[in-house]
Amino acid sequence: MVDRTEPRPTDASVRRALRRAASGRALDADEATALLGARGDALDELLRVAGAIRDAGLREAGRPGVVTYSKKVFIPLTRLCRDRCHYCTFATVPHRLPAAFLDREEVLAIARQGAELGCKEALFTLGDRPEERWPAARQWLDERGYDSTLDYLRSCAVAVLEETGLLPHLNPGVLTWSELQRLKPVAPSMGMMLETTATRLWAEPGGPHYGSPDKEPAVRLRVLDDAGRVNVPFTTGLLIGIGETPAERVDALFAIRRAHREYGHLQEVIVQNFRAKPDTAMRGMPDAELRDLAATVAVARVLLGPKARIQAPPNLIAGEYDLLLRAGIDDWGGVSPLTPDHVNPERPWPQIDELARHTEKAGFTLRERLTIYPEYVRAGDPWLDPRLLPHVDALADPATGLAVEEARPVGRPWQEPDETYGGRTDLHATIDTTGRTADRRGDFDHVYGDWSAVAGKVSAGATTGSGDHDLRAGLRLAAADPAVLLEPRHAEAALALFAADGPALAELCRIADDVRRDTVGDDVTYVVNRNINFSNVCYVGCRFCAFAQRERDADAYRLSVDQVADRAEEAWSAGASEVCLQGGIDPKLPVTVYADLVRAIKARVPGMHVHAFSPMEIVTAAAKAGVSVREWLTGLREAGLDTIPGTAAEILDDDVRWVLTKGKLPAAAWVEVVGTAHELGIRSSSTMMYGHVDHPAQWLAHFRVLAGVQDRTGGFTEFVALPFVHTNAPIYLAGIARPGPTWRENRVVHAMSRLLLHGRIDNIQCSWVKLGDEGTAEMLRSGCNDLGGTLMEETISRMAGSGNGSARTEEQLIAIAAAAGRPARKRTTAYGHVSS
Repeated sequence: MVDRTEPRPTDASVRRALRRAASGRALDADEATALLGARGDALDELLRVAGAIRDAGLREAGRPGVVTYSKKVFIPLTRLCRDRCHYCTFATVPHRLPAAFLDREEVLAIARQGAELGCKEALFTLGDRPEERWPAARQWLDERGYDSTLDYLRSCAVAVLEETGLLPHLNPGVLTWSELQRLKPVAPSMGMMLETTATRLWAEPGGPHYGSPDKEPAVRLRVLDDAGRVNVPFTTGLLIGIGETPAERVDALFAIRRAHREYGHLQEVIVQNFRAKPDTAMRGMPDAELRDLAATVAVARVLLGPKARIQAPPNLIAGEYDLLLRAGIDDWGGVSPLTPDHVNPERPWPQIDELARHTEKAGFTLRERLTIYPEYVRAGDPWLDPRLLPHVDALADPATGLAVEEARPVGRPWQEPDETYGGRTDLHATIDTTGRTADRRGDFDHVYGDWSAVAGKVSAGATTGSGDHDLRAGLRLAAADPAVLLEPRHAEAALALFAADGPALAELCRIADDVRRDTVGDDVTYVVNRNINFSNVCYVGCRFCAFAQRERDADAYRLSVDQVADRAEEAWSAGASEVCLQGGIDPKLPVTVYADLVRAIKARVPGMHVHAFSPMEIVTAAAKAGVSVREWLTGLREAGLDTIPGTAAEILDDDVRWVLTKGKLPAAAWVEVVGTAHELGIRSSSTMMYGHVDHPAQWLAHFRVLAGVQDRTGGFTEFVALPFVHTNAPIYLAGIARPGPTWRENRVVHAMSRLLLHGRIDNIQCSWVKLGDEGTAEMLRSGCNDLGGTLMEETISRMAGSGNGSARTEEQLIAIAAAAGRPARKRTTAYGHVSS
């Protein structure tokens, strides 16, 4: 590993940065780096500035002068790990352990002893995915019926909640978005140290993280973001003194700040100093110097601000409590009266009474907190899964969110809350009369993250072809062999077609309509159906969605299973053959409700086709239930589910998705859900929402993803182009999205969908809800062959501000087809013929 020693900052640069920090000005990376070099009087001044910022934050939080800690037990679930960190003594090899994992009873024995001593946190620490390196770990899990370490961790966390009442804090290392979804219901908080953003320390031989796949900074930064998207109260931090430069250390702090500004989920930031350990590759490295630690804590405080909760482990600071308190910490982390620090076993935690004395000597009061920080306890939704609320409420002071110190944990059932239904359940009807109560939900300013950070993620549009040559080439290909336009070698021609206007656009639409006629004929199809949105309570934070509400908002509602079945029966009586069920990701809906809804509809009207649950609903429900997507879908199929809507796709490009939504499923997860459904014989539609922060190159990539899925599974029944409805959409109200697609873009997207998907998806649907009757007729002249359904009720687009109503009769749909010069024909959901 190359030595990257940097020159110390000049005294002048330190003084200049100190003046800016003292005056409350934002520091850039160079100024923050200079402050890391402050020593002597300059360091004292830096600590004074940082301490003042911390004190202001504690006053604002309503607990002036309070420094917190968590009384915990440390549960080393497994010390096996697939990584090879060169400073770590926690990870070991199988022959040095009595077993690959602690068994369940060993875990509970530690937790029970902790509960008897008044501990409230069960800190689960373990190596990353040991079964992927060690056969002994794989065998241990297989013998006990667990698919993975994370499955076993989830099971143990539930056992601790139910048997002891301790609150799990999970540190399993790198997690995916789906894995975070699956673990969130069993733990009030989770964590993973970022450690450093210096890629060279991972990539170069001799680096402390070389040979450790889970220590790649880009991977760990993705975990920080995904934890925010899933609304997990999350702990992260730095490990200083492992070979990083001051500039690299500052870069890590800026990365942490960026993630928290966007998602608001980083409940604490740990600044931990490296201490060399025997029997490690880095045993000869010098320990991180304590003045360096203090300067780093102070710079973290200045950069992260008064609301940040910053921690330094008290067992690693050689008794320098006052120094770290002066530097701006407000938390000592977890301290155990029972178990050692298994990561740093040579350095015991101080006794809690001793910690309190040192804290009071410095002018502060030591108070116990829970593993989930007070701000998140008091906020509740969306940070805490409802199944954890009884456990947290039993130990938390409702006024402060801190721990009730004399409270003793008691095991409680980990179960769904009592079902509550009601609210504005007539919204499906009154949205067309009285409308929505307000143009935005009550938590608009924070549920979607930091709007300035969101705006910074919007990418510029890609170049669309290089002129007339590409356009002419594209039109020739469209007429001769349209599907080849999806191939990368024809990307310029395809992009030129997306930019077509005037006579070229008219020619493109004519070609698309010719292809439509040759593929499916002249009939315009439609289905008689009813949309039923069974809940609009949702905290995912989709920035384009005006449908989702907080539970306490005036327009919020939640339908019971019987109410949904009533509406399905009404629809059947009115001639419907399909109901389409979708709802918000409502944390208080029991996981059983999805299958219950399907069964209830089939019991009332056995012949009704149930087209239900978006990929987002499926993946989150499976995660809450602790089962795979395949297992979850199999259960729904057995309950009577027929097909699923391919909504929640938006644009299948994560660069766009993380602008459009704070927490929706990644593109790969969407592909997994629909692909798995198709493999199980559950067909789906496919969709694309366009006209917001996207551009044509992303549309083209989206179509390629859909084509790839269809080539593998053949499970898509249709493609539906969904123009963005902007009026009440949060991302438009925030000034980031454009006001929906232009008329030209509507024509070109529908025409191109016919051409690009030719030979793969025959049915191209246009949305009368979003386009209106005249616009829909024009799309029927531009390659479309399907009108969708009668709907009977439509709430999602109407809440967003669509002005085209929420229902159409069969006669009205037939009239739209006639306006396009075409006959209309009723169909089934899967495009079968319906006898008149």
